[in-house]
Amino acid sequence: MDSLVSTDWLAAHWGDEDMVVLDASKHLPDVERDPRSDFEKAHIPGARFLDLASLTDTASAVPGALPRREQLADRLGALGVGTDSRIVLYDDSAIKSAARAWFMLRLFGHDRVAILDGGWAKWRSEDRPVESGSVAPEEVVYEARPERPIVRTKKDMLANLDSGVEQVVDARDADRFTGASVDTVHDLPGGHIPGARNLFFCDLFREDGTYRTLPELRAAVAKAGIEPDRPIVASCGSGMTASVVLFALHLIGRDDTALYDGSWAEWGADADTPKELGTAS
Repeated sequence: MDSLVSTDWLAAHWGDEDMVVLDASKHLPDVERDPRSDFEKAHIPGARFLDLASLTDTASAVPGALPRREQLADRLGALGVGTDSRIVLYDDSAIKSAARAWFMLRLFGHDRVAILDGGWAKWRSEDRPVESGSVAPEEVVYEARPERPIVRTKKDMLANLDSGVEQVVDARDADRFTGASVDTVHDLPGGHIPGARNLFFCDLFREDGTYRTLPELRAAVAKAGIEPDRPIVASCGSGMTASVVLFALHLIGRDDTALYDGSWAEWGADADTPKELGTAS
């Protein structure tokens, strides 16, 4: 199974015994939609609802922090996901939230995971089968693997300002990155971490919501000024769309990457962190 699978591929494989399909939809706070309600109205046959919005470590000082290892293991086990299951993620979200779930799974060593290219919108546009109602799968024991060192803290990011070991890539739109507009999602001024490059996550998709071709993704990465021989840390507003950039980098063979989970919600809210305005220097 590739990391990005087509609707044709999923239609041919969704009945495979080791396959689990998860709806990983999550929306921005100002979007008046309930992902669970949407799932119960219609979903891919056999899919289960991940409830991505609730997969967060509420004990962390980081806004919307990634879940702890045991949280993810408990959730996957409750959904009947086995330790060695193949997982296909999809979403119906403007922020392409399946990528956040993909990152969570990879963080705890689950590499047999893919994203459905085009997500729910493409599946529905092709008039493929759907189901309705809630899903109550048989629970299993899921054993999450040790956490990989692919998450960065504010302390790490401050240290990187001096060392410059990792290049920082910001997935937000250009206006929030430059400071031309405020970050209304997090009620913060615009701007970015000093030295960061800007690669707007929406630029990684075609009009139908599918990922651009590999040559187009490589061109977008190069245009953003991302160097080929230095590791990358992705940031955004709260760690969501940064995961989209990390997934696109993974598609083109770049796995020398990490996520700044606190992102601008943490960095921008701290009066003591340095900020930069304008285009990438």
